[in-house]
Amino acid sequence: MCKSWLPCKSFGAPELLNSATLHYVHQHSAALWLSHIKQVNKRHMAITSQSMCCNSNCSTGVCVCVCVLQLAVVQVFSLAVWRASHGPTERPSWPEGTSDMDGSCDKGRKKESGPVEVQMCQSILPMHANHQGELGAGQLLKWMDTTACLAAERHAGMACVTASMDDIQFEETVRVGQVINIKARVNRAFNTSMEVGIYVTVQDVLSGVTKRVCVAFSTFVAKPTGTHKVSLKPLDIQGSVGEMLEYSLASERRRLRLYNEQAFKNLMKDYYNLQDKGLCSRKPVVPVVSTELTRVESIELVLPPHANHHGNTFGGQIMAWMENVATVAASRLCGCYPSLGAVDMFRFRGPSSVGDRLVFKAMVNNAFQTRKHILYSGDEGPISVPWDRSNQVYLGYNNVAALTVLAGKRGWEASNINDKVGVYVHEEADKLSLKVEMKVKTTAFYAFSLLADLRLRPQWDQNYLSCEEVEKADEEETIYHIKCTTVNGSKSRDFVVLLSKRQPCKNGDPYVIALRSVTVATVPPEENSIRSEVKCAGFLVSYYNQVTSGVLPYVEGNIAGWSKSMEETAMSCITFLEQDLLTTQF
Repeated sequence: MCKSWLPCKSFGAPELLNSATLHYVHQHSAALWLSHIKQVNKRHMAITSQSMCCNSNCSTGVCVCVCVLQLAVVQVFSLAVWRASHGPTERPSWPEGTSDMDGSCDKGRKKESGPVEVQMCQSILPMHANHQGELGAGQLLKWMDTTACLAAERHAGMACVTASMDDIQFEETVRVGQVINIKARVNRAFNTSMEVGIYVTVQDVLSGVTKRVCVAFSTFVAKPTGTHKVSLKPLDIQGSVGEMLEYSLASERRRLRLYNEQAFKNLMKDYYNLQDKGLCSRKPVVPVVSTELTRVESIELVLPPHANHHGNTFGGQIMAWMENVATVAASRLCGCYPSLGAVDMFRFRGPSSVGDRLVFKAMVNNAFQTRKHILYSGDEGPISVPWDRSNQVYLGYNNVAALTVLAGKRGWEASNINDKVGVYVHEEADKLSLKVEMKVKTTAFYAFSLLADLRLRPQWDQNYLSCEEVEKADEEETIYHIKCTTVNGSKSRDFVVLLSKRQPCKNGDPYVIALRSVTVATVPPEENSIRSEVKCAGFLVSYYNQVTSGVLPYVEGNIAGWSKSMEETAMSCITFLEQDLLTTQF
């Protein structure tokens, strides 16, 4: 019996036990060996646990961790001995429902379905933190990118590279001794790219309190070997409401990214035009702090530890280097130790690999006063948002996203249901929302084409006196001015709304018509009417409306139960949609 090369010796296990295990494997059949190794593992665990407690007075949790680790080493080592004596292609007789340690046996393994999710759990050590004991944002970005890449590659079944990462807002500071948990899940797969949602939380070990650190969305592109084309398989969404919601919003976020890319190109084009004209060299009359004092340049050599298993530089590593030079630049301005509060979208323009020299340049562009973001307030104030064509894509995204979130809520209670119309109510804190389901005998596109033109709504909605088109931004965003009837003897009301319409990206996606109030300088409030506001309304399979003070007078009768105006309007809408003639060209 040989004792000098046993793998469990480094873990403090008794040498005689490991030597007996090796000797027994060589002399018995596979079936007897498998039975015996289980018994040896049990004795191995008991002996190790006792010796650890006597030697170091450790807690039970530490003992369990060490025991499980040694058990795994014994099984790996035993498998190596089996293949050394029986050949690399012959398999031992594993029990049903298990697999060998290197994954060569897939029997009994459960196949994945639906969104792919990967988790990473890390205990924050001093090596991960800065001099203040806080987890460095660069290290966190590397972990986030790695976890998201694993999820993307598991879904694609091939190599994937990071294309971009959306805006990130860091909400909590992570410190040494805490445990951070990163969850990455594929939200939606397109032709060659996919969106991965990343959710990061931190847990305090002593108190057990868990807090959210950040939420991010990253885009990965599949990179196949060879020249064959890639067509990623679509997700089979059959999970929670949250998964279906993220799946729906992924297409809107993709539109936003494409818009950002084009806006960046336009911005750089304008910059070079100004530079050619010599206008970029102008300086303010009285500069407070010269930006040249904050300029930082750093060069990094890409080594094998910086690259992934395909030889390309980790996207997370590049983000970490960028965060480093940005932090140095910020510290030169403020004269203290700044911490990263937010990131405005990373986008990778090209690949890099081991041996490349990457140059990073950073400079403080502007400085602002300390601000506090209020996420919620009991007094919401004005609901309308200023309309700006330059901000059109963001307003459209928020419009569609708000309706999608409202439609994804659970807990709708039936108020009145008949053969063709169903009215439902949803109450949450101080928010009241309505949903109207209608059974219409027509095609989805036909109904979408009619409902997306608000100028036709006075034909079937008795509350609409008139509706005029104010501005048509493009084929998907339009501003309308709506005049409504009087209610309870008061003045008539009018609304200025942004309509955002979306056709399905793929089969199975719904048509979307979203509405919300905006302010437009060309349509000021009128003296003989009350300017009212819509927070969230529209059609997404059903009709939805989050009730505001301006909408309440038109639906309070239905809520109280003494009016059927909503049912009557819905029946009028059904009659209108089932007409054979399409009167509007799109």
